[in-house]
Amino acid sequence: MMLDDRTHFGSYLVQLLSKGQVYFSAAQALDAIGFSKGALLKATEKQQKRGNLISPRRGFYVIVPPEYRAMGALEPPWYIDALMAYEERPYYVGLLKAAALHGATHQAVMEFQVVTDKQMPKIRAGRSSIVFYYRKDLHTVEEGVEKHKTKTGTMNVSGAELTALDLVRYPRAAGGLHHIVTVLSDLGTKIEATKLALLSDAFERSVGQRLGFLLGVSGHSEKADALHARLAEGPPLPWVELEPSLATNPDLAPIVVERSARWHVIGRSIPEAD
Repeated sequence: MMLDDRTHFGSYLVQLLSKGQVYFSAAQALDAIGFSKGALLKATEKQQKRGNLISPRRGFYVIVPPEYRAMGALEPPWYIDALMAYEERPYYVGLLKAAALHGATHQAVMEFQVVTDKQMPKIRAGRSSIVFYYRKDLHTVEEGVEKHKTKTGTMNVSGAELTALDLVRYPRAAGGLHHIVTVLSDLGTKIEATKLALLSDAFERSVGQRLGFLLGVSGHSEKADALHARLAEGPPLPWVELEPSLATNPDLAPIVVERSARWHVIGRSIPEAD
């Protein structure tokens, strides 16, 4: 779409919206409008000050339609796939946000959580925060990623099995073990036992042990049978702490509430669903 040089930048944004496109790169705008880089920078800064535009990453812009300006920006699902393509990084929406998309919605998810293979800083976009979690070998969990429809296309989302494993691998991002058990009480119904077992190969064995134990606590012990069989194919399971931080607490370290012979998990405080 080549526009006359005299066409206002605002008209360019309107034309994009008329086609259902809410994002663009600086390179795309320069090609369409014929502005100099300096002129484009001034134009984008002006539109950002007016609340018509945000820039989650340098050189990448998201248009804010009038009906969304009170929120400060569109929600991340509108543009996360395009943003990660612009960054040239594989990704998936995961953890609590993925759990919510699978129907586990016990409380509002404050962060839009994304797993990728590059360490990236958090993005503030209106009322939303996009937080990135790092996994170097992202290709090893490709089978656990699904496509979910969005307003502008699709985005990558961890399936129920990968979500459950990630919740245990990143417990702080998941809000702690009590919240993980609460989420698993709903998410467990969506888990395919065989798929969970196969995906566990891409995780530390301790993650599989803790998840198996927590599925039992959340009322879905049958979903962990194949996982237990998979773990048993390797060397004998070592004993692991359910919550390692408690083992270093001098007040709690001597206390062992449960010692699971099945999972070789030591629990000093057993989480409960909210």
